[in-house]
Amino acid sequence: MRFNSFRKVAIAAAIATQAAALAAPASARPLTPAEQRYARWHGALPKCDDPSVTGFIQTRFGEREGYYWDSGLSINDFQRAREIGFRSTGVDYIPRRYCAATALLSDHTAREVYYNIGEDLGFTGADAAGGLLTSLTLGVFTSRVGASFGVNWGVDWCMLGLDRNVAYGLNCRAARP
Repeated sequence: MRFNSFRKVAIAAAIATQAAALAAPASARPLTPAEQRYARWHGALPKCDDPSVTGFIQTRFGEREGYYWDSGLSINDFQRAREIGFRSTGVDYIPRRYCAATALLSDHTAREVYYNIGEDLGFTGADAAGGLLTSLTLGVFTSRVGASFGVNWGVDWCMLGLDRNVAYGLNCRAARP
């Protein structure tokens, strides 16, 4: 009898300890804006409708569709380019501007394009050859807006319905905030 009451008290204490641990606020690390860290970012990114950004997507889309998928599709124009998020992942991460636009294709269809412009992503995004050059020039970066010190951006994009290998997840989820 005494053992059962001890067991009930032990179980109640364990439940109370678990409840207290879940109710306590999580200890979060302090947020340090990316501009104030050792690898400094500036947060100066082109706008969603910047011709250098949309031109890059247009060129890369045409290359991909022509060489890889052999579809012959190309983007004729962009409409309603708009920002859907800026630094949505937090101030302590690489600055990114998330955008959406409607692309008018050569087959007379309109498709939604999701893209993000990230700072210092030239090697993987906007300027692959320049990115390799950048890593060899010790901090003198070239971007679509010209040469400068430490300012470079890249574009990561996905067209809804034409992400054939689902690289960006269902409905281009990985290209959105």
